[in-house]
Amino acid sequence: MTTPSAHAAAQYASTTGNLSARIAIYDYRTNPQDWYAWAAERLPRDGHVVEVGAGTGALWSRATRPARLTLMDFSPAMCQRLRAVGNASVVRGSATALPFAPGSFDGLIANHMLYHLDDPEAGLREFARVLRPGGRLAVSVNGRDHLAEIMELLPDRTTRVHNDVLAENIAGYVGRFFDDVEVRRYPSELAISDAEPVLRYLASQARAPLTPEQEAGVRETVAAAGVFRVRQHVVLVTASAAQPGRVGRQ
Repeated sequence: MTTPSAHAAAQYASTTGNLSARIAIYDYRTNPQDWYAWAAERLPRDGHVVEVGAGTGALWSRATRPARLTLMDFSPAMCQRLRAVGNASVVRGSATALPFAPGSFDGLIANHMLYHLDDPEAGLREFARVLRPGGRLAVSVNGRDHLAEIMELLPDRTTRVHNDVLAENIAGYVGRFFDDVEVRRYPSELAISDAEPVLRYLASQARAPLTPEQEAGVRETVAAAGVFRVRQHVVLVTASAAQPGRVGRQ
């Protein structure tokens, strides 16, 4: 069984292609406002903000950049891509050992990355450490049924590649280290009429390539649906960094 961090390294360390294929499937959302624009309205913007696990920097094509922005990722390929984001510092590092001093930031964003950590509590503890008291946190994760209809098309659905952080339990995780926890669900689903984006998404999962018979099965499933409807279950969690002396609730 692979670990979440090993899977993330295999997927993202040397390429941005897999993440780009994942993002592209959301072009078929039913909400006219995409996830990034919706989330951008609810993110911390004041002072110095850091995005941990910033990926391709897609958020910053929709979100107004704060006065000071730091982008961090573990992946050399992602860091190279992030250097195209204007007026931002780019740092390579680990989410569970952030290369920043305590209280360095007024806001911290962790967009769809917490479930890639072997120890998500270590990541949240680090987030709390580098935020000033009262600083704002924004974390997004998926629900258990997110993209279920697509994932059911995979021939091998038994390989565990994420930890157990989900929309259903994220408030409890965050609440161990932060105050004023609020969970909001992004209202949307996917409506797909062409099998090609589904096949590209499945290929990005980095399992064994689909056989011609399996590809034909995916095409048949999407065609038979007319419009292939897929659940989208994404939440944004916001919270405040605790005052000094709070080390985490049990």
